[in-house]
This record gives sequence, structure tokens and C-alpha cells, in this order.
Amino acid sequence: MAIKSSNGMSRRAFMAATAAAVGSPAFAQSVTGDETVEMERDVTTSVRRNISSFRTLDWKPYFSNLKNGAILVDIDSRALHYWSEDGNTYKLYPSSVPLTEDLTRRGRTRVIRKVEGPDWRPTPSMLKRNPDWPPYVPPGPDNPLGTHALYLSWTYYRIHGTHDTRKIGRRSSNGCIGLYNEHISELFAMTKVGTQVLLI
Repeated sequence: MAIKSSNGMSRRAFMAATAAAVGSPAFAQSVTGDETVEMERDVTTSVRRNISSFRTLDWKPYFSNLKNGAILVDIDSRALHYWSEDGNTYKLYPSSVPLTEDLTRRGRTRVIRKVEGPDWRPTPSMLKRNPDWPPYVPPGPDNPLGTHALYLSWTYYRIHGTHDTRKIGRRSSNGCIGLYNEHISELFAMTKVGTQVLLI
């Protein structure tokens, strides 16, 4: 027996309508100069903690040029954007970001070193927080830097892969920016020493 509400809608119909409304796309406006663009955004992704909030961005508000290429990491949306030097290639990747605000660094830096098959040593502050961690991890499946690492001019900060795919799209790192191994491999091939990096 269907129970009717005061407006004549059954409880089952009300629940179905509510589920449809929650699952339907919402529209967000992105304003660039005088132009307003409507972009479809699925609101269900904003409530899942391991999913990044994706939207494409233009490089011009963030960089004065694309010399050596450019990487923008948006901590809040947990996404990494890459533009090639010639402007013909644009990539958008989901990322892991630092666990807490005090582990987060924002500002301008650059890629100073690229390593395929990186080894890893936890920082002194990491070892203090996690005394059971090993002081050194060689390259391989147990290495938290994954298959590739881009070392930044800031000490201890890197953009790197991860073998633990559950971390991507989450606040899960001790300061670095993590990508799926297949994504860091692709980014690694496109970037060069000197690529501009901005974390916002």
C-alpha cells in the first residue's frame, strides 16, 4: 500500500524523485574575462572523499608564460594541471594532497630533478610523527614515491607516483603531491628540469 503525502505524491515516488535530483548534474559558472562559460559538474563527486573535483583551467591567470611548461596543483580540488611549453598539450590529473594545512605548502617552485625508480627516506619530522617507519626504502613496490618522482626546489617536496591508489583524490600525504603511477609516468615524460610549478 502506497502512502500518499499531502500533495498526492507517494512516498516511493518522492524517494525516487529525490534520488534523481541528487544524482543529476549541477551547473557551475566559470568566468574568464568578459566570457561566462557554463560547465556541467556532477555534485556527487563533491561528497566522495577520494574523487577530485575536476574542471579545466586556463594557464594565463596563474603564469606569465609557458617557458619550460607549467604545472598547477590545486590543493582544494585535489587536481594537477599541466600545460606544455608550446601550449598544445593540456593534462588534468587527480592527485593526493597533504593531510593537514600545516603540512601544506603553497607558492611558486620548479622541477629541479627527475628520478625514475626513486628511493625514499622519510624526513626527520615524519620519523618523529611515525617512529616505526623505516629510515630508508629502496625503489620497488613498497616505495611510497611510486615509479617516478619530480623533485621540487623546496626541500623534501615532490610530485610523485604511488602504489597505494586509495590515496589519490584524498588528503593523504605528508606534504607531497601524489599521482597514479600511470599518470606520473606520463607527466614525467612531458616535464623537464626547469618546469614551472605553482601550488594554490
